[in-house]
Amino acid sequence: MNKSSSVVEIATGVNSTSAFDVEKIRADFPILSQKIYDGKPLVYLDNGASAQKPRQVIDAMSDLYETRYSNVHRGVHWTSQQSTNAYEAGRQKAGAFLNAASDNEIIFTSGATEAINLVAASWGRANLKAGDEVILTHMEHHSNIVPWQLLRQEKDIVIKVVPIDDDGNFLFDEFEKLLTDKTKMVAVTHVSNALGTIVPVADVIKAAHAKGALVLLDGCQAVPHQSVDVQALGADFYVFSGHKLYGPTGIGILWGREDILNAMPPYQGGGEMIASVTFEKTTFQKAPHRFEAGTPAIAEVVGLGAAIDYVNAIGLDNIAAHEHGVLQYATERLQAMDGVTIIGNAREKAAIVSFVLEDIHPHDVGTFIDRAGVAVRVGHHCAQPVMDRFGVAATARASFGLYNTRPEVDTLVDALEETRKFFS
Repeated sequence: MNKSSSVVEIATGVNSTSAFDVEKIRADFPILSQKIYDGKPLVYLDNGASAQKPRQVIDAMSDLYETRYSNVHRGVHWTSQQSTNAYEAGRQKAGAFLNAASDNEIIFTSGATEAINLVAASWGRANLKAGDEVILTHMEHHSNIVPWQLLRQEKDIVIKVVPIDDDGNFLFDEFEKLLTDKTKMVAVTHVSNALGTIVPVADVIKAAHAKGALVLLDGCQAVPHQSVDVQALGADFYVFSGHKLYGPTGIGILWGREDILNAMPPYQGGGEMIASVTFEKTTFQKAPHRFEAGTPAIAEVVGLGAAIDYVNAIGLDNIAAHEHGVLQYATERLQAMDGVTIIGNAREKAAIVSFVLEDIHPHDVGTFIDRAGVAVRVGHHCAQPVMDRFGVAATARASFGLYNTRPEVDTLVDALEETRKFFS
């Protein structure tokens, strides 16, 4: 991407910093210029579910299909070689993005859900036995609960859950109490998708490793908002989805330590994961291809690479500073509203705010403000244990991205005021 399209030397206004011009950034996203419902601007505040795509990502995928698309690997013709180069360049970009020790540590999956299932099915089946413990948190997305429950049914492992307090803070002292010599895996969210809570993952990793346990981090809600260095963290596995990072759907990343990956049995069979096949015996490739059976999501990998280029050009620190300002403003405005209760006020939060409007079901809230052009997510956010913890069936969730602004927060608040008046 051309850096000058989003980064300028001087920018002014409440939504800009010296290295961040939000209006220039918004111009990169075609969908944000849309008018809906008789001319209302689209206010898209559902980035935690899936972020919008900049023109640079759309063009990168289109260019692949228009100029050099072919299946990758093993092809001797020009288009296959070009597609392979573009595909593997995506792996290199993902590796650099996480500061992986080797590109071989980057496994392409269909998304974070498949990545976690891969670890549970492959590493879990090979290494866990009855009585072994897996520790989760009360904030996990269902995708980081159900795979371990399936393994529990098969292996009779023990699942423990780290509690959270009334503000949604991760209770580190309680986590330490759960650790034992039987703890083999700690699988935790880096940032809660329902509350925005940032978990102190470096401390979690240190404590888990002291007990000999491995650590898997669900980074879906972290990587769009902050830099992640897996080597500095000392993690064993890290997963995220491309579509939350302004990339396409259908592509995700499993990063794992190369020695661990190469010791894990294959997850699926066929295609690029084989070294040789006879009817008597099959041998397998090492990572990453060991876990990439079948024809991969070629254009999606290219799109993810373009998305990584995009956020890198803007700078994740610049993005974080901008989003923090928007989050603070939204929090202050929602707290000042009658009848609004914010669910989750952790000390450290990413750009997510969940809330309920007194006596109005979140689905009614979401439907009503949609007519004002405001898109938020309503429901349990694939985090039903969180809803149970706070005694609510659902929340409305505004999740902010790099293109959101304070005037959009004002539109949200105005729409909520109209909602409250309508239902009163």
